[in-house]
Amino acid sequence: MTRLATTFAACAAQNRAALVCFVTGGDPAPAATPAILDALVAAGADVIELGMPFTDPMADGPAIQLANLRALGSRTTTAALFEIVRGFRARHPDVPLVLMGYANPMVRRGPEWFADRCRDVGVDGVICVDVPPEEDAALGLPLRAAGIDLVRLATPTTDDVRLPAVLANASGFLYYVSVAGITGKQQAASASIDAAVARLKAATDLPVAVGFGVRTPEQAAAIARTADGVVVGSAIVEAIAAAYAGGHDPAAAIMDYVGGLSAAVRTARQEAIA
Repeated sequence: MTRLATTFAACAAQNRAALVCFVTGGDPAPAATPAILDALVAAGADVIELGMPFTDPMADGPAIQLANLRALGSRTTTAALFEIVRGFRARHPDVPLVLMGYANPMVRRGPEWFADRCRDVGVDGVICVDVPPEEDAALGLPLRAAGIDLVRLATPTTDDVRLPAVLANASGFLYYVSVAGITGKQQAASASIDAAVARLKAATDLPVAVGFGVRTPEQAAAIARTADGVVVGSAIVEAIAAAYAGGHDPAAAIMDYVGGLSAAVRTARQEAIA
């Protein structure tokens, strides 16, 4: 089994969802990212999503857009990001790490090069926002050949006609984007998320993780009662930015917040029964 499959199975065996935490690689600087990733793991993150800095992150809201600019301003290169992943894998051999980003940095040197580098440094999966299923050969084929999961995105507009194409050749988990919009700006109602998760789980055996707009432990717990994973990104990125702006340690600044999210996700289903 892959690290992603093993982690989601272990969470399911504990009757809980997985906590998936996103940060932008190189924000506020490449040297700061390893400690931030370690803090996420120590605070209870089950899966790490590491954003690849890009000049035009069209699916992201202001918080992650600014994080991309800080990372690029700190000269975060793709090579530096891979070295960050290599170090993370040595320190955390069992924690899945997924790269999330856009096609340009992934394919500019050739998709085979990118896939091979992902394999060599220990990446478990890739989320590419702007390569649709119809263009799977552009990235999906090389990733699968290298043993890397291709995580696909479903949205509120992914109807029953579109869903089979989204699921074709998807692996690792299915990321349900709970709102039609950019990251960090709003959150869907719990009832609509529950209904969407039920529909998606009826169509696939992949774990279904829900993200976009999740900020509080209460919101995370509500999603964790039905979904297989809860994704939190913009709120963590904002905490890192605030700590950096105030001259504080970004890694230390996120520990309590992520710990609260982890506790909420881990106990959500037990509390629902009680």
